[in-house]
Amino acid sequence: MKARWDRMAPALLAVCCVAAPVMAQGGDKGADSSKATDTTPPREDSSVTEHVAHIGGQTIPYKATIGNILLKNADGDPVALLYYTAYTRSDVHDAAQRPVAFIYNGGPGSASIWLHIGAFGPRRVATRDAEYTPPPPYQLSDNANTLLDKTDMVFIDPVGTGFSHVVGKGKTKDFWGIDQDVSSIGQFINRYVTRNGRWNSPKFLIGESYGTFRSAALGNYLQNHDNMTINGIVLISSVLDVNTIFYPPGNDIDYLVYLPSFAATAWYHKLVKDAPDLPAFVDQARKYAAGDYASALMKGSSITPAEKAAVAAQLARFTGLSEDYIMRADLRVSEPQFTAELLRSRGLTTGRLDARFAGPNGDLLSEFAGSDPQSDAISGAYTAAFNSYIRDELKYSVPDRAYVPLSGEANGAWDWRRNGQSLSSPNTEPDLAQAILTNPNLQVEIENGYFDLATPFFATEYTRDHLGLSPKLVSNIQLKYYMAGHMMYVHDEDLAKLKGNISAFIDRASKPRE
Repeated sequence: MKARWDRMAPALLAVCCVAAPVMAQGGDKGADSSKATDTTPPREDSSVTEHVAHIGGQTIPYKATIGNILLKNADGDPVALLYYTAYTRSDVHDAAQRPVAFIYNGGPGSASIWLHIGAFGPRRVATRDAEYTPPPPYQLSDNANTLLDKTDMVFIDPVGTGFSHVVGKGKTKDFWGIDQDVSSIGQFINRYVTRNGRWNSPKFLIGESYGTFRSAALGNYLQNHDNMTINGIVLISSVLDVNTIFYPPGNDIDYLVYLPSFAATAWYHKLVKDAPDLPAFVDQARKYAAGDYASALMKGSSITPAEKAAVAAQLARFTGLSEDYIMRADLRVSEPQFTAELLRSRGLTTGRLDARFAGPNGDLLSEFAGSDPQSDAISGAYTAAFNSYIRDELKYSVPDRAYVPLSGEANGAWDWRRNGQSLSSPNTEPDLAQAILTNPNLQVEIENGYFDLATPFFATEYTRDHLGLSPKLVSNIQLKYYMAGHMMYVHDEDLAKLKGNISAFIDRASKPRE
């Protein structure tokens, strides 16, 4: 078994639908090769189809455009074709007054498929909640919770994902990195806005997982590089500071910020005795983590046996793990250890993306979980349904090029430096803070799943409170909570709640300011 450190880097942030089956499908040579292999001159193309959606009593005609925009380097040479799918309302007289949202997933190396047909697109794939979705055929249906009644939507597949790939003089290293990714997505947004007359439209960035890491830097980039003011940023299952999910040696912050999520998971699986309702129990875990648990970990090896035993007893109550296991872990149980251990007696592994899911564990002696049951449960359905959707309903395909839901090669080759400088921990907190300082009207909403063990909600709360902003500017950042995990939209009730929250957010952030 590899050491924890080797296991987590550099694929740490591949937390949105990262699964072995998806990564295996991500081996498209044209998308992942170090240089462009196409010999034909690159050209833009698109397919436009007309549709009608029925949302909340409204009949909304809309245009679906799937195509690409040619990206160029500083010398004007073509370097990549970046693909997107846009949904724009057809009966709007002045599109410049209508909001437009740019939407993407994370990885890094993930296409936008998950938010596209799982959450906000006009069509949605049906999957089982908190259990495995059966094999095909899969069903697509009209999505009553699409955001199309509130905003036009542009789903972006970064280079190396979806159909997006390098061309001409492009190399993947020009796109696979924090700054490179932000620059390329920024160029795409600028060109889309310019070509479609959307400079005066209220603009929103909606990202999930690494997409939140991207959004913080991208929002700052667009405002300061392109003078493109952003109305709002929605962070779904957020991580801005890698240290809060990385368990770096000698730094105990991760054990503290994960405790409330462990408590929520134990509560869900009925491993907590005499527990109150979930929010109350989670709040107890928050207070304990920030109080006695933090004090105990601060003592390090100087903690007394009696103190250690008392902490182990409390952690056992919150996590559902045995006191013996916690003592042997020196009071420090990591997320992969927790997901492997919690349901071991039942022969199951707990989900990482969504701890409500559980799946068979092939190695009951393993220290770390070997796979993610939630990702295993839904990835096949999303991939098959999306491939059928874009070809059959949107009438678009790229001959001899597979759609890449997630590129394992891009994820593994990701450049985590900023401005060419290596960092002890990648962090886009300063970017978000600067974006708000540049634009004090910028609104931010963060969507958190109680059962998300990939990007824990208490870590997000910690991040918000350590941005170094004034209380007035911190009030620009609102947090919402859901009874699901990383992809809270797989839970139908929470998808409806997510739609309501983001709709209200778009309305609020689009209003003219006096």
